[in-house]
Amino acid sequence: MFLIKNFIIILTTCFAFLLHAADQRIQPDTIYPRIKIETTLGDITVELDRRRAPRTVDNFLTYVVNGEYDGSIFHRIMPGFVAQGGGYNKKYEELNKQAQISNESGNGLLNRQGTIAMARLNDPHSATRQFFFNLADNKHLDPGKNWGYTVFGEIESDLSILEKIESVDTEFNSQLNQPNVPKQLILINRITLLPHN
Repeated sequence: MFLIKNFIIILTTCFAFLLHAADQRIQPDTIYPRIKIETTLGDITVELDRRRAPRTVDNFLTYVVNGEYDGSIFHRIMPGFVAQGGGYNKKYEELNKQAQISNESGNGLLNRQGTIAMARLNDPHSATRQFFFNLADNKHLDPGKNWGYTVFGEIESDLSILEKIESVDTEFNSQLNQPNVPKQLILINRITLLPHN
């Protein structure tokens, strides 16, 4: 009995340590973590806002530090609206998702040009891994009488890369059964969490 109790204590301690280590990888004490998104059209640096969207930022950064966005694509480009990605690989296969997260759209951050927000289904609390950049001021995506789409950061540099992404020709893709899919593959080579200054 004594050995079993000691084993349980050791196991619990190890599990807590691993959780703590995982938490530390997403810079929990950094209010405005920064990421670099390396794409086939150039690099974008984004500043995230943990103060306004803590659950969303932590969820996003967990995918980032686990390398789960590396090799994904921008699969939906609608000029003057959004550039969406992070959910499919270059074979248009859907990538693994973690649990859905609570909607934080009432945080005061608005869907303005150059901001990053979470994609979701009609259920307001259905966001997982897909994100989008606002290519214009999309006021209709902000919360009002209904839930909006959670903004959790904005582009720090280079907005011209977003303009390159926006200019790519699109078509209907039979594999995704969706319109607005880029004819030219826009690959997210890697997303990294930048060191805290």
